[in-house]
Amino acid sequence: MGDSNRNKRILILSIVLLAVACIAGVELLACRVADPALYEKIMAPVRACADQAVQMGQAALEKTAQAGQALSTCISETGAAIQAKWEELSARPEPSLEEEPPEATTLLEPETAIPVEILDPSLSDLIFRDGVEYLTGGGVDVAYFNQTDSAWEDTKYGSDHLRTHGCGPTVMSMVVSSLTEEIVDPAEMAQMCVKKGYWAKKHGSYHAIVPGIAEAYGLECTPLPPETLDRDSLYTDLVTGNLIVALVIKGHFTNGGHFILLRGTTLGGEILVADPASRERSLSAWELDLILDELSHTRTSGSPLWKISRPVENPEPSGNGT
Repeated sequence: MGDSNRNKRILILSIVLLAVACIAGVELLACRVADPALYEKIMAPVRACADQAVQMGQAALEKTAQAGQALSTCISETGAAIQAKWEELSARPEPSLEEEPPEATTLLEPETAIPVEILDPSLSDLIFRDGVEYLTGGGVDVAYFNQTDSAWEDTKYGSDHLRTHGCGPTVMSMVVSSLTEEIVDPAEMAQMCVKKGYWAKKHGSYHAIVPGIAEAYGLECTPLPPETLDRDSLYTDLVTGNLIVALVIKGHFTNGGHFILLRGTTLGGEILVADPASRERSLSAWELDLILDELSHTRTSGSPLWKISRPVENPEPSGNGT
């Protein structure tokens, strides 16, 4: 009942307003004919109000147009930024045939502690030189870094940590720091490896890390297929100052997958290594057959053996590795 009465009142008010508007219109029309001066006097403020409304509308349209132009510019710049970022990501090297490394290169100590005999310091030792630790006794003194050292063990390697997943960057920091005149510690190397796409989440590193980082620093990298390995050439390489990166699996060095560095030989033909997870293993001598038996079975990006050497025609380091 209340709603019905309210609707009637609204209807009556609308009719009255319409009637007033019609009467006012008729009267204004009559006034325009009978007394033009009075008509102009009445209509002047109406026209002024209308002109002001038009001007306000035009200003609003102009602001809308400016806002539209600003939005268009913003969209264009955002699109350009997205395109540039996409091109940057697309330019990163994609490790060939390596969706996931076949074995994780993570810190997994051997299940059984295998006793190692530490060499006499006259044959191989760890010494400090200019604030850097070096392994002596090989074909070249190797700048030694250990992924578990407090200086960088908690450094992030992607979303992992160097102490658990950083054998790849740590070995390559030893290679670069030993064969160039630039010292690159594992933390710096890890950052570079992530940028270049060599970090493999929860798996350590893609095998492409070895040839990729060697190339970035102007070093020569040559795969050494175990099936056709010339042992005499390998010994010659180690004696003359070349380094060999080896990817080993479960055995004397790890219970998973692990990068180590072959750095020299003894007079008895044993191999000197630089193990980024153990100083003790790095100061011991190893039978070549034992190392070859524990090599990874994968054959991606040149694995499991890579010879790294200074370029014959350009022995100088690249400087910044970029």
